[in-house]
Amino acid sequence: MITPKIVKAFNEQLNAELYSAYLYYSMAAYFESINLAGFANWMMIQFQEEQFHASRFYRYINERGGRVLLTAIESPPTEWDSPLAVFEATLTHEQKVTGLINDLVYLVRDERDNASEIFLQWFVSEQVEEENSVGTVLGQLKIIKDSPQALLMLDRELSQRAFTPPAAEGSA
Repeated sequence: MITPKIVKAFNEQLNAELYSAYLYYSMAAYFESINLAGFANWMMIQFQEEQFHASRFYRYINERGGRVLLTAIESPPTEWDSPLAVFEATLTHEQKVTGLINDLVYLVRDERDNASEIFLQWFVSEQVEEENSVGTVLGQLKIIKDSPQALLMLDRELSQRAFTPPAAEGSA
């Protein structure tokens, strides 16, 4: 049985993952509005990944005998100054999520919940990947600076990204 303290924290994280999905959906809409369909695609994949993350928490809470409680999702930003500004905001957001996941790890260790700690290890690894992925695009945007040709080449490259859910691994 999962403790009420962990259920509360996991529900908060589930809702944080849904906010992340909402944020990336907003970023995708921004990119569509400025005719960068490849960048929009990249953000749509982020949106799908965040929905998948929320689903993992949803299933895990239920499997451990907890109750999922959904709360209101804050409105995300809708405007940015540039693609570079979007990816700077994305990296900042992913670093915040990494902190939230790390705090959950510390909580489940304090609560001596080994199953939950194992569950969270997937998210710890995922955040390393997330920050690296965002950092790569951010680095490319910094190199591009004000080159519209290079921006369009990167847009074309980002259009190739596809969402592939990880293989099923128990409740995770």
